[in-house]
Amino acid sequence: MFSLLEKDLEVQTYLLMANEMAVKRLGYNDHGPLHSRISTGSALEIFELLADEALTLEKTHSWSRKDSELVVLCGAYLHDIGNAIHRDRHTMHGCVLAAPILDRLLSVIYIDDKETTIKVKDEILHSIYAHDDDIICLSIEAGVSKVADGTDMAEGRARIPYEAGKVDIHSLSALSIRNVDIVRGDTRPVRILVDMDNPAGIFQIEHVLQRKINTSGIKSLVEVMATERGQHLKTITL
Repeated sequence: MFSLLEKDLEVQTYLLMANEMAVKRLGYNDHGPLHSRISTGSALEIFELLADEALTLEKTHSWSRKDSELVVLCGAYLHDIGNAIHRDRHTMHGCVLAAPILDRLLSVIYIDDKETTIKVKDEILHSIYAHDDDIICLSIEAGVSKVADGTDMAEGRARIPYEAGKVDIHSLSALSIRNVDIVRGDTRPVRILVDMDNPAGIFQIEHVLQRKINTSGIKSLVEVMATERGQHLKTITL
């Protein structure tokens, strides 16, 4: 499915337009193809750490693990597609744009299985809609995609608006983030390691990542460890 999304003209054009709206017109950070790829990679890493411990769709719906993984992949890849229309209500716009795309692409995966196609599509649309900070995720898969979205906060994502002249606490805190890694934790399955140049990066954790974790439905399974050039600053659990 990843290759189908990568090669799909409609998907890629919407993602380019998402950046046109978010970056060029609003001065936000990256919401385009690169952000989609990074979020998808992070989502699959988190899913791998949680798959054997959490009540995924594989367990609650008697789906295959590949079905659950597909929901995570597509939910993460397409989550910001609605920005192509407008930032306001972009989660709803995203569902509108993604629905016919999913009908087309999922039919390639689930040949002659209309019921599964509809169910998987529904779960992906839920992931897209629920990635907004204030909306509670109702599946592990949606929560995984949501947290993964928040982990894309290393300096490169903020550099475009910063170099365009947008200097505020959001851009400065994002520029201080050196690296984000996802590993297995000691007391919780997922540990997100955030290394920064200076403590300004804590703002990015608290106002971006932490807000997503809080409504992800998987906050009890995730911890965030902040370090400054490798030296421990604080560990955050919700």
